[in-house]
Amino acid sequence: MKKENFQAELDKIIFDIKTNNLPKPKLLLHACCGPCSSYVLEYLADFFDITILYYNPNIYPQEEYSRRLNELKNLLPIFPPALNNKITLIEENYDPQEFYSAIHIKEHPERAHEPEKGERCRLCYEFRLKKAYSYAQLNNFDYFCTTLSISPFKDSHKINEIGLALTSNNTNPDAPKWLPSDFKKKGGFKRSLELSSEYGLYRQQYCGCVYSKTNTEAAREKIEQEQHSD
Repeated sequence: MKKENFQAELDKIIFDIKTNNLPKPKLLLHACCGPCSSYVLEYLADFFDITILYYNPNIYPQEEYSRRLNELKNLLPIFPPALNNKITLIEENYDPQEFYSAIHIKEHPERAHEPEKGERCRLCYEFRLKKAYSYAQLNNFDYFCTTLSISPFKDSHKINEIGLALTSNNTNPDAPKWLPSDFKKKGGFKRSLELSSEYGLYRQQYCGCVYSKTNTEAAREKIEQEQHSD
């Protein structure tokens, strides 16, 4: 069965805003880092009133969490799409135990060794999007979304399924809606690389959690050993 084109759905929403000269809807954008945020802000800022939510207790260690947050903070005042559209940043709490509880690592230790896009990652998407949806509800946003789908290492279909599921049972017509997207489409990931280079952004070498760090380092070490043995 053909998968839904979430990026095409986003383009239809943007087209409607442009052609009908609608006021900018309020968008809560969950962001994981500066590089991923750069293209997404460039793409959306003219059409949405954006507040960024930085909620990523999965990131390990805390120094890495702070480095990614600071890169985002440093980008916003010098990045024209953010500066011209008065984009604001909200930092949520950093408690790694929330991540470990969300992925049920004690009950399922095997998840530590899963490759990217597995169940550990799905649960990680879900608990961060739940936080974003809760914040969007409490603060009267029209939409909520995440930058996560820009990464080729993230499962965009799962991300959109989670966002849609969170809103599916809410009968309040004023409740925030999920903004469908797949930001890696239309050259989005490539553009984020270009913007990272242009603004000198730190690009992390692993997804974020201790397990992705360990697995990435082990894979890199294996490749280096194989190269030396040739």
